[in-house]
Amino acid sequence: MRNVSKVSAHNPSHSSYTMPPQIFIFMFYLISSVTPLGYSATLTFVNNCTEHVWPGIYTAISSITPSTTGFSLRPGEAKVISVETNWNGRVWGRTLCTQNSATGNFSCVTGDCGTNNLECSDRGANYPPVTLAEFSLNVTNGHDFYDVSLVDGYNLPLIITPQGGSGGRCVNIGCVIDLNSQCPPDLVIVAGGQGDVVACQSACYAYQEDKYCCTGNWTGDACQRNSYTAFFKIACPTAYSYVYDERNTTYSCAGADYLINFCPSPTTRLGQIQQHINPTPSPGSGNDSQVNPPLNSPNQTRTNFSRKVKTISNIE
Repeated sequence: MRNVSKVSAHNPSHSSYTMPPQIFIFMFYLISSVTPLGYSATLTFVNNCTEHVWPGIYTAISSITPSTTGFSLRPGEAKVISVETNWNGRVWGRTLCTQNSATGNFSCVTGDCGTNNLECSDRGANYPPVTLAEFSLNVTNGHDFYDVSLVDGYNLPLIITPQGGSGGRCVNIGCVIDLNSQCPPDLVIVAGGQGDVVACQSACYAYQEDKYCCTGNWTGDACQRNSYTAFFKIACPTAYSYVYDERNTTYSCAGADYLINFCPSPTTRLGQIQQHINPTPSPGSGNDSQVNPPLNSPNQTRTNFSRKVKTISNIE
């Protein structure tokens, strides 16, 4: 549950004294320094994959950037990040990342943010395809809006689970299926000498055509679901599959924290109200700390997010 704190406003009707503006400004900053205005939320990142994941965080210009914009999560690890009131941004998982021993440059096969560093420094996932979790916090009467987007394609199973919030559409959403193992042949992204399929791109990204990107003459009602977007929608019905796929794909909570789970159990039921989970922090300081992640069940298995091209039908 979020920490909520209110600051009482001075009511001039109870006094004839008018505070000098210099004193008012000083008191405002004094109060702000010891009392949070509004509330903050926590994002708990959990890696249930069999492989390393490097989450990235992008913050919109109107929001305050959290303490980190990119970090490492080994299999079985989790990390809690605090974000400020009205935070607006997106998060994703980078995969198959390496650091060049000669230059020191850091890069990832999927989800790379193009900074050559572990930190994304408020640059987005510049190299799709990538599964995105998007948030706009405290937008209307304290309500948050969140979604999982496959508009730019897919690289990892990912779900968002609200923790402790309220609202009729305050439920867990995302994509629990390994789409890399089912990706249409013309959308696969292959990396490595072993022919590993590491991501599944959108038709827009693959073909760069207006009819797939909902641009040019294909905006608004002219942009409709096609066989490619239907592939993503059928597999992951609570996620965005194309730009105008707005019906039943944006969700809302009030006063929630959020758990972002990479490679959740494939048996996870989406659209469910979840009980609050309190991961146990490992040794560390501050609000941003590594934690031992909650698993969906004692027998939960973790997911490998790459596969071999030869397992795809109709590929020679």
